[in-house]
This record gives sequence, C-alpha cells and structure tokens, in this order.
Amino acid sequence: MKYYIIAGEASGDLHGSNLMKALQKQDVNAEFRFWGGDLMQSVGGTLVTHYKDRSFMGFAEVILNLRKILGLISFCKTDIKSYQPDVIIFIDNSGFNLRIAKWAKEHNYKTHYYISPQVWASRAGRVEKIKRDIDAMYVILPFEKEFYARYNYDVHFVGHPLIDAISDRTQVDDKVFRTAYNLSDKPIIALLPGSRKQEITKMLGVMLSLVNDFKDYQFVIAGAPSQEFDFYKSFIKQDNVSFISNKTYDLLSVSHAALVTSGTATLETALFKVPQVVCYKANSISYQIAKRIITLKFISLVNLIMDREVVTELIQGDLNKKRLKKELEQILDENRRVQMFIDYYDLEKKLGGKGASNNAAKLIFESCK
Repeated sequence: MKYYIIAGEASGDLHGSNLMKALQKQDVNAEFRFWGGDLMQSVGGTLVTHYKDRSFMGFAEVILNLRKILGLISFCKTDIKSYQPDVIIFIDNSGFNLRIAKWAKEHNYKTHYYISPQVWASRAGRVEKIKRDIDAMYVILPFEKEFYARYNYDVHFVGHPLIDAISDRTQVDDKVFRTAYNLSDKPIIALLPGSRKQEITKMLGVMLSLVNDFKDYQFVIAGAPSQEFDFYKSFIKQDNVSFISNKTYDLLSVSHAALVTSGTATLETALFKVPQVVCYKANSISYQIAKRIITLKFISLVNLIMDREVVTELIQGDLNKKRLKKELEQILDENRRVQMFIDYYDLEKKLGGKGASNNAAKLIFESCK
C-alpha cells in the first residue's frame, strides 16, 4: 500500500520512523511519501519537506509566518492528489494536520491519526472536527481514551512509543561517552532547552546562569538536530559547559540531573530516571493567549499522566535564576531524588508495555488492506 505520512518536529520524526518500520513488517509492499525528518528518511521512501523548514512556536510566530503556512497547506493538498495514497497518517502537529484532514476526508481519502492532538489541553471543541474528519485515532497517553469516550469517540490506546525507543537502544558506557566528548568526571547536569530557535532563546540563557553556582557539576547542552552549534555558541559565556548535538538519549543515560524545556523531553527524561526541573517561557503575547485557553493544572507530560506534581514546573516569570537554582538544589538532594525515582517507575507502569508502533501499524494495515 501507499502511505502518506505527515509529521512535525523532532519527536514526530522519531515516532514516524518507528511507525514506518513497523508498517514494513506488516506490509512488504509498503511505499512511503512523507513530511518528516532525517529519521524517517533513513527508513526509506520520499521526504517531501523537512520539519525544520516549518517549525513555528506559539501564536505570534504562527501569525507572522501565516503566508508561508498557507502555502505549505496548499502544496500538501496538491502533493497528496498527485501521489494518491491508500491512507494518510497524521502524527501530532495538529495546527497543520487537522486542516489537511478536513480536506482529505472531503476528497474520500482514508485518514488515520497517530498521537492525538492535545485537545484535552485546550479547545476541546475540536473533538467534533476530529470525529468528522478522522477514520481512526491511535492515542499514546492512558487518559486520552477516557477523554475521547466522554465525546462518544472510540479511540485505540496503543501504548507510548517512547517505551520502545528507549528500551531498544544500545546501552551507553559512561566512561566511553565522557572520553568521546571530552567531558570531565564530574556528575552531569543535562540542559535540554528545546528544538526551536524561539524556545532555545527563551530558555538556555536562564539555564546557563547557574553554571558558576554548581562548579562541582559538568553542564552539557543537548543540541537539537535542527540547529547548528553556531546558534548555541552565542549563549555560552562560562567554562564548564559542553555541547553535544543530536545525542540526547545518550546524554540522559549518563546524566545526574536535568533542566528540561516542557514538551516530549520531560517524559523522555523521566523514562531515563533522571531527576528534572521543567522550564517554560514563551513570547509574552503567545503566553497570555495560551493562559486563557489552556485548562490544564500542569504543562509537563509527567505531571499530566500522574495527575499530580511529580516534577516542579517553572513557568514564565517563575523561570528565573533564583527559583531555578533552588529547584536544582532540591533535585540534587538524595531524599528528593529517591521519591522522584519511585514516581518515575509508577509513571512507566501507567504508560503500558512495549509495542506502541507495532500495535498502531497492525491496526492501520488491517483496516486499510
């Protein structure tokens, strides 16, 4: 069968690549055309556009780039008509994907969605549009199935793909890793400032402001594959700061603690059992808009899944040097760390076992063949 897959951001690329591998196991004749990134491209098929060319953060940035976004939507529709896929698979990226899904359903394409838009966070009214435009939804968070059931929409909980992505990786040797990247033998504090330029600009400076207060630790920036080192270099003013690009999982596997920008990375950090402080600061206009439409008690996936505060969230004005220093000191304390490890193990149980990509691929193939 011919699969047209639309994913955005690094996480979408990761989950898309694993789904493609799983689909190949189900369908020996699988052909792929996709919007994604390097990981999806490594599986095979045709990459239409790279996610780094359409990465916009927040309401203000979307408005400023509206002409480009509308052009991409138009091009996507034309490309789908040309390719004539057997099924279109949407991965997260709701702002773009739901617009394509409406058009696709009107033109009688099969529409499947892997990794639900976060309609449980804001604008729940979108559920009615999803019910209208999406033939099948595959969710990866345990509370999402219950959420959709309240709207009489039956979705498939397939488990979380990060369980597979993390458990299937090759174990990293701490000493070998440190030698390869010329790191000291001090405990590592990983800095995960996000993948978009806008969020890195907002977060990284505050994170790095702590370096001179924690000289017994080695700070290491996890560079996103979509950004060059020259961009990060302008933020690094201190010694004892290292930079490693596109090796976030390896870095987390040897880290003692982490400062993490809100997003998928908070869950990844938890699954690696690394104590963390969650950070978030947006454009002031985007933040004021978001604050009025988002109805959640928490912003991090860790706390949302557990439905209580497991990790501290420093949002907007609370993300400053004084607060961040205090919270970092707390997760370096042994008692706090032990409790966080216990919570992390409970979190992993809630996410179910391995096999999310295979579960989703089997359901997609069986319903479309």
